[in-house]
Amino acid sequence: MNLLRTSVCGAFLCVAIAASAQETKVSRPGEYSGYSRAEFAETVRVSQFITARDGTRLAADIYLPAANGKPVARRFPVIWQHTLSRTGGRPQAAANGFSLAAIPSLTKFGYVVAIVDRRGMGSSFGARRGYIDRTESRDAYDVTEWLAAQSWSDGNVGAFGCSNTGAAAMHVPVLMPPHLKAVFAGCYAWDTYDGFLRGGIFANWGTGPERTIDEDLRQNAPVDDDKDGVLLRAAVDEHRGNTPIYSMWKSIPYRDGWSDLTGSQFWLETNVATYRGQLAQSKVAIYTQGGWNDDFRAQGLIAYSNLKNPKKILIGPWEHCRTDNFDLPAEYLRFFDRWLKNIDNGIMNEPPIRYYTVNAPQGKEWRFANAWPLPEAKPVVYYLQPARERDENKISTSRGANAKASQTIDYSTSCGANWPLLTQTCVQDSKGMVFNGEPLVRDTEVTGHPMVSLWISSTASDGNFFAYLEDVAPDGAVRIVTDGRLKASLRKTTAAPYDVFSLPWHRSLEGDVELLTPNEPTELRFDMLPISYIFKTGHRLRVNVTGADARERDRVVPATVPTITIYGGGKFASSLTLPIIGGN
Repeated sequence: MNLLRTSVCGAFLCVAIAASAQETKVSRPGEYSGYSRAEFAETVRVSQFITARDGTRLAADIYLPAANGKPVARRFPVIWQHTLSRTGGRPQAAANGFSLAAIPSLTKFGYVVAIVDRRGMGSSFGARRGYIDRTESRDAYDVTEWLAAQSWSDGNVGAFGCSNTGAAAMHVPVLMPPHLKAVFAGCYAWDTYDGFLRGGIFANWGTGPERTIDEDLRQNAPVDDDKDGVLLRAAVDEHRGNTPIYSMWKSIPYRDGWSDLTGSQFWLETNVATYRGQLAQSKVAIYTQGGWNDDFRAQGLIAYSNLKNPKKILIGPWEHCRTDNFDLPAEYLRFFDRWLKNIDNGIMNEPPIRYYTVNAPQGKEWRFANAWPLPEAKPVVYYLQPARERDENKISTSRGANAKASQTIDYSTSCGANWPLLTQTCVQDSKGMVFNGEPLVRDTEVTGHPMVSLWISSTASDGNFFAYLEDVAPDGAVRIVTDGRLKASLRKTTAAPYDVFSLPWHRSLEGDVELLTPNEPTELRFDMLPISYIFKTGHRLRVNVTGADARERDRVVPATVPTITIYGGGKFASSLTLPIIGGN
């Protein structure tokens, strides 16, 4: 059953489609019918305030199964989202592929759906202290238990979201509200620092909306009883006390940084990873969703590996919070039916990992796995060989002779105003040092986490380094497949406090800072974002190393532009390690 399609069809047609689907039971990723009956053709929305333990009023839209224009007098499971700004019942497009806007349509399958503005946001009162912080976790506990206690609730509650609301959903179980049973979260950071300052580099996203009073009043809807908008105006006035996230994050460039604005070590307070023990104790089922073109995909896989809860993960060929050509609302229903209604639909009997391999033969793109990284993936080392004389920079499985390539950093990176910031950057052919492989003699599948070891030097004492793994077609077309990044002064690696698949982990404490000695070779070891991708026969692997990226925030260009050098061969052998499936 395509729930996204039925959510926008006429009510009687939706019911007819659902009824006919009962004849055959189907339960597999993105396909679900015959287990859950669409018995309610109508939905009624009400909005009101939910009062948190400290008296702060949080605005909520509540969607209820209805008949003849009135809520059905029954008890239902409840799923809810902790959002930045609810819609207030206004139409919202579901064309972004993730289809969060279609979730209220699950009322026809016997769910109550609640969308709740976080404090200091939307139409809620209060001031935002931080962002996915402990205050929001306490609010989430209170909202969950309030929803469980209502006359239309059967006491089984789930949470959902993507991106910032995905992170918020993952913080719902950390205080272990007793009525929470399941969480479906997409594209979130397991470790907030590594999610937003990957490699110690401040990313150009994630600091949330900072609105004027007029913008707040225009973009947010009052609750039902606030007919004249007086309460909305009062709430918006309280938002002026919000912590400015951008300036706060900028002030704490290290993982152990203390924020006077929140009175805490913000990165540690807001990590889902910090509360992994509580998550395990909660026993809440957790379904993670991500995409191979999303910057948080490594975070999702690391979260999956460290969770001790009943768990699943889905990774498709998608950008941030998109699931194009996949019926995600059906997957929501399948998951919540199992954990909130105890319907035995087999979802937890499948292998827990479902992933898509880009460029796989038609019909074989989607695969299941029981473990990540895949046990059959074998590491193959490719060496970066800088050019000698008139030759070009190369990639080879042989180490090669000592050589080096140098280039002054080109800071003029640009991908255009409409480039999606949470996906790969645009190709930067002329901006860095390019290393080309030979045309591949067979299809080569790379599934897992590529790693790079770069021997570098710089004329400066610090700098940001970026490495891109690219696919070059026979006609010269270039596609960035994945990338890695690291601030040179935060290159120190230590054992991680949780499972990171034996990848290099940079603790990035203030005390770990180690500046470069100008012009002295130094090794940088870091991972690239994971992929499942087949490089086709005749295509070439390519690595591009730059000193700038279009997604950096607040980059400072020095008066004297540094020159960086990449070394290869001998004891300074820069390399790329790829997890290859089925030989190289």
